[in-house]
Amino acid sequence: MNEKILKRLARKDYVPANVHGLQQLLGLPPGAQPELERALRELTQSGRLTCTKGQRYILSVEADLIPGRIRINRQGKGFLIPDDTGLKEIVIPESATGTALHEDRVLVRRDVKPRRPGLKPAEPETGSVIRILERRRAQIVGTLQRGRQFLYVIPDDPRIPHDIYVPPPRDVGRPAHPGDKVVVELRAWESRHTNPEGEIIEVLGAPDDEGVDMLSVLRQYDLPLHFPPAVLHEARSIRPELAPRDLAGRTDCRDHPVITIDPDDAKDFDDAFCLQRVSADQWRLWVHIADVSHYVRPGTALDQEARRRGNSTYLVDRVIPMLPEALSNELCSLKPAVDRLTRCVEFLISGDGRVLNAKFYPAVIHSRRRFTYPEALGILRGKAADPIEQMLHQAHTLAQRLRRHRFHNGSLALDFPETKIRLDASGRVSHIEKVENDVSHQLIEEFMLLANEAVAAHLMRRQIKAIYRVHEEPDERRLQEYREEVLSHQVPCGNLSRSAEVQKLLHRLESLPIGPALKIGFLKSLMRARYAVEPLGHYGLAKKEYTHFTSPIRRYADLVVHRALFGGNHGPAHSLKETADHISATERNSADAERDSKDVKMFAFLRGQLQSAQPQSYPGLVTEVRNFGFFVDVSGLAMSGLVHLSSLEDDFYVFDPVRAHLVGRRTRRVLRLGDNVQVQVAKVDTFKKQVDFRLVGGGKPVPRSPAEKHPRTGSRPRHHARARSHRPGGHRPRRR
Repeated sequence: MNEKILKRLARKDYVPANVHGLQQLLGLPPGAQPELERALRELTQSGRLTCTKGQRYILSVEADLIPGRIRINRQGKGFLIPDDTGLKEIVIPESATGTALHEDRVLVRRDVKPRRPGLKPAEPETGSVIRILERRRAQIVGTLQRGRQFLYVIPDDPRIPHDIYVPPPRDVGRPAHPGDKVVVELRAWESRHTNPEGEIIEVLGAPDDEGVDMLSVLRQYDLPLHFPPAVLHEARSIRPELAPRDLAGRTDCRDHPVITIDPDDAKDFDDAFCLQRVSADQWRLWVHIADVSHYVRPGTALDQEARRRGNSTYLVDRVIPMLPEALSNELCSLKPAVDRLTRCVEFLISGDGRVLNAKFYPAVIHSRRRFTYPEALGILRGKAADPIEQMLHQAHTLAQRLRRHRFHNGSLALDFPETKIRLDASGRVSHIEKVENDVSHQLIEEFMLLANEAVAAHLMRRQIKAIYRVHEEPDERRLQEYREEVLSHQVPCGNLSRSAEVQKLLHRLESLPIGPALKIGFLKSLMRARYAVEPLGHYGLAKKEYTHFTSPIRRYADLVVHRALFGGNHGPAHSLKETADHISATERNSADAERDSKDVKMFAFLRGQLQSAQPQSYPGLVTEVRNFGFFVDVSGLAMSGLVHLSSLEDDFYVFDPVRAHLVGRRTRRVLRLGDNVQVQVAKVDTFKKQVDFRLVGGGKPVPRSPAEKHPRTGSRPRHHARARSHRPGGHRPRRR
């Protein structure tokens, strides 16, 4: 019925009609009116139809009303991602977001400006929120405060600019005191000019109480602590031993020297490989992926809960798994010395790294050995002591050839070192580790990328409906703005709409002191990777065919792809598009939760430094210069912050908007993008989730060597890195 209505309203001869008029236009019998009204209600609630004041129905897009999901940044500006993937992102000014909250589904009226035919718009499309279609989150975590006449809650999420008025809590199990962390259920909120109202439904406790910081993150992002009983019952009812029927139709690879390489604290091993020399110029590579689809069938409680979660979430102190541990850490985990079921991609590869053939089949393996990344790196730096270590050396050789082949084809070098926060027994930060993308990581990364691409190509060639991992090309306007920024620093830069020119620029930035800061700027100009039913390709990897296949233990997308590849049923409950949109949202939710879990621990760590009056000194990189100060990226803390001009004591600094740098009026010292500075924490604002720094010594930047003073020099400076994300708990370090 829904599609029939949409097709009729899309016809050029359609004149807006009411329910009775539509019933006649569609040729429906009198008894079909309730079904028609139900369909119209669903389409209107989804934003695809709009009901005018005369109770007549039109397609929303024909009235420039665009449904989609809004994302709001910390400055309050909104960005609508339309449901129609053929439409571009729409910018929503802070004053036009209405009562929308981050990740809500909304209906936006697009601003239509007159322009001459044939000319591309110079500015991005803008619009205003006119209706909230669906709240992404109805429960908000914040800090309870008492005003003169009422109680209110300050939300933890800085993207919510309004305090929430609340009555005194009742029946929540424990008393609430000002300063406590609480969970608020939002009531109806009609106007952004009035504060929202809500009701306290849970008191978490004082923010300094043990465990409250992480409990706040769990509640804020609606992350479950436990699996429903029905899910646990299904998981426990699965037989741990493999039976003959489990092996039926599988290729027996138990004689192969299969190995795994994972982080040292990983428990869910969902990928393994084996490599053999076929001839002097050919390799045979087996990539084995845990066969989760054998145990998690469509429509079961396990499947429904896995889809709801969308992916595993790796917080700083724990993992919120997509599947119960009986599966994620046991039955599906490719542990050594036990038989495990897999889905295999077998490759025949030429000596220079070209795929000659790929085939796909279910298999059973018996992993020979489990390596950690540090163990694998140590072996690769030394001599092989046995056949398995020799295979590891050969795998490294092949992986580097694949890597060179990938970059030759246009893949972009966008990786930054990452960080892992280690906690002590009390849950406090003990130390921070830098995780480099060394050759042991690259070995696994290249094999997994190869498998993902091969599966996507097979699905597309066979026209099998599935979910793809897509990374769309950046907006031309953003690229042009970034290019102008690069040129303003006297760094040569070609046409960035061509991937070859982007590669040249990224390579050039590797040898410049300003390079890391400009590379961060390029990353900010890119679109965010997501899931879609359309194979739109992957810009960063320069791949036209790409999906996610290699992590079904922790990503629902991969489970869907396994089912599609091997002819399984996706299940009748949801369309693939609904699932793709849903898991894109859960991935963003998990990324935000992971970041916040790191922040709350780091804020406590830095507050401790301030209270001790002995703040540590950290090297920082200037990434942005403004008229009120400059932002520094502190890789040792895996965070960025602002150095206010008011904190610079050695001189009075003036902002030069043309050169985008600060100049000391007396000393003529210059602070610019790419400068290396030593900083200490100056202020921690847990409400705004911001950290301010100050320069060590009152204002002296770390001087550049003579060879570093101009970006055109050919000298190679010391490399500086920015840890942009945190992937604890054995998570593969990069979300491609």
